[in-house]
Amino acid sequence: MSILVSAAPRARSRFTPMRAGLYLLLVVLAVFYLTPVFAIIVTSLKATAELARSTVWELPKAADLSSYSTAFTALAPSFFNSVFLVVPATILSATLGSLNGYVLSKLRFRGSNVVFTLLLFGMFIPYQSILIPLVQFLETINLYGGIPGLILVHVVYGIPICTLIFRNYFATVPRELLEAARIDGASVIGIYRHVMLPISIPGFVVVMIWQFTSIWNEFLFAVTIAQTPTQQPITVALQNLAGSLAPEQNIQMAGALMAALPTLLIYILLGRYFVRGLLAGSLKG
Repeated sequence: MSILVSAAPRARSRFTPMRAGLYLLLVVLAVFYLTPVFAIIVTSLKATAELARSTVWELPKAADLSSYSTAFTALAPSFFNSVFLVVPATILSATLGSLNGYVLSKLRFRGSNVVFTLLLFGMFIPYQSILIPLVQFLETINLYGGIPGLILVHVVYGIPICTLIFRNYFATVPRELLEAARIDGASVIGIYRHVMLPISIPGFVVVMIWQFTSIWNEFLFAVTIAQTPTQQPITVALQNLAGSLAPEQNIQMAGALMAALPTLLIYILLGRYFVRGLLAGSLKG
């Protein structure tokens, strides 16, 4: 009996032609998608004089890191501006989205479905269509031109997607759990704080990774609202770095790699938690 049990997993893990073809396809797709990354790294490691006599795919004769120091000097202030923008905007939008998701999933009231539909409608409003009234509104409340205005915009624009994710996640929580908390004397806020919040960590991971990536990579609002040069995010500074009359490609590629590094690290370190968080709210019961 033990021989049959131990042999069964070995038979299932047998290397078949179909599996070999699948692995080959995955390798080809990985090479295809990583080709731009290879070009960026190779170009960023070349000296300026070497760029003129070599192609994009040729490896550098000697690694030259001067482009990274130049790009860091140009992008460092904007890098920290992006950090000061992304952290509070991500936390605020995730918190408000979790509160909305809790109310709309567990505290049903007349018109709750209409409110939820109107919130979701905000996800489909193009940025370009509201730029002029948005700028006028920010000027009226004295938040135009810097990081605080950008934080407000990204929080408001992030609420719909955060609400949708948390509403779907909280819908999987059994109502008996909330009723037991009510019997113990917990208030509406108490239920959220002591019951819903502790079990919504996977939802927060999904929302915060999503918001962090979206806000860090966003360009249109950043270039329109952050008019003060000292408060521009890194995407605007990267565009300015690439817009010179005689652009140096190695510096541009080094800057692009540095700008993409935070989001890349986020997905490398927390990617598995992102997938788990998505799956945690996909099934009910």
